[in-house]
Amino acid sequence: MTDYLGIYLNDQLAMGVLWRELARRAARNNAGTEAESALNEVAHEISEDVETFRAIMDRTGVRVSRVKSTAAVAAERVGRFKPNGRVFSCSPLSRFTELEILIMGIDAKKQLWSTLRDAAGLGESLPDIDFDGLIERADRQSTMLKPWRETAGRAAFRTSS
Repeated sequence: MTDYLGIYLNDQLAMGVLWRELARRAARNNAGTEAESALNEVAHEISEDVETFRAIMDRTGVRVSRVKSTAAVAAERVGRFKPNGRVFSCSPLSRFTELEILIMGIDAKKQLWSTLRDAAGLGESLPDIDFDGLIERADRQSTMLKPWRETAGRAAFRTSS
């Protein structure tokens, strides 16, 4: 394993932690809405993906950078303070932005699994990791959230403040 792979894995773990936290927040913010079930499912699966990723790091001998993972959680928390048109509640823009960022992260995760499988050669050295299944799961997650993103976009951009 190269130092570059270790750096890459830690950077990607930090991003996975950030998306996990965002998915959990989006699920909480959408409690009681039609999107709640899909967001809860995706948040749960992203948590599982982070654990799979940690297992890959462990099996490749890469130590987890607590600094990067902690910074990712902090960045997600700071992101909550961005102006969204409301002070004490979730705005339609926040709902849309959360879903948009989640879908971007899921699409990036598909690329990550492909990179690990092919470019890093982990498909061969870790044959029990179902990289194809992880890519398919990410596709399904994205497909599951896209209709809710579109609905949230219409609610955010077609209403007056």
